[in-house]
Amino acid sequence: MTEQPTNLRETVRERYAAAALKVTEGGTACCGPEPVDVDESFGSTLYAADERDTLPAEAVAASLGCGNPTAVAELRAGERVLDLGSGGGIDVLLSARRVGPTGKAYGLDMTDEMLALALANAERAGARNVEFLKGTIEAVPLPANTIDVVISNCVINLSTDKPAVFAEAFRVLRPGGRIGVSDVVADDTLTPEQRAERGDHVGCIAGALSFAEYRSGLEEAGFTDVSITATHAVADGMHSAIVRATKPVTAEAGPRALVAEPGDATCCTLGASVEPATAPDAAGTSSGCGCCQN
Repeated sequence: MTEQPTNLRETVRERYAAAALKVTEGGTACCGPEPVDVDESFGSTLYAADERDTLPAEAVAASLGCGNPTAVAELRAGERVLDLGSGGGIDVLLSARRVGPTGKAYGLDMTDEMLALALANAERAGARNVEFLKGTIEAVPLPANTIDVVISNCVINLSTDKPAVFAEAFRVLRPGGRIGVSDVVADDTLTPEQRAERGDHVGCIAGALSFAEYRSGLEEAGFTDVSITATHAVADGMHSAIVRATKPVTAEAGPRALVAEPGDATCCTLGASVEPATAPDAAGTSSGCGCCQN
């Protein structure tokens, strides 16, 4: 029997909460189902040593991704970046360094334990241009047209409503904005059943779209210049891939604007209380949360 989306989301939440607690207790998180040898395909080894060495050990230990999206997103000083499924914060912290003090890096995660770990990691790193928000990647608690770059690291494949994820990424991006994500993608010849045979959904494999499905989903959301490039195998017919796409300069916010109501999503920053997200001010410098001006 296929697991229902709500049950699957809770399973994913529990899996990543356990990973966060393991890191907090001094262990190392891992990603990938037991039957598949993915030790070299997921985790912190996919980051350069000089990047890992600049971050808190807990952020590195909590890495669960299948790539390094900050290396492919071509981040520039002053940009506003959103990491979908930010986990322990490794990609948010790396992004914050790349965009500099005039930029901002947001992390979005639905797991309290991961958010607590990410906040602690940001404090250890002394990062002030970061902000972590609680919510789901299917309903991003940020206003439309406010983000320059959306990144994600092996998280979109976990969603049971990928069209909503693509629509939300399109909505929050400013016209001309772009996505640069790492994700698991399946060969077009594999059926969903065959993908499921290669590993469980929480292990980052069974929920993967095929190359054609991924491209179609992004284009239906309004993205152009879609490119999907496989980087390394994670199982038979399954690949870690770099996915890039652009929101056209002439685009509007998109047909599906899912803005969270107060109480549906929250934000977290160093030393701040938790309140719903708010729109940037006229200068575009608001934190995204009414509570988060430091």
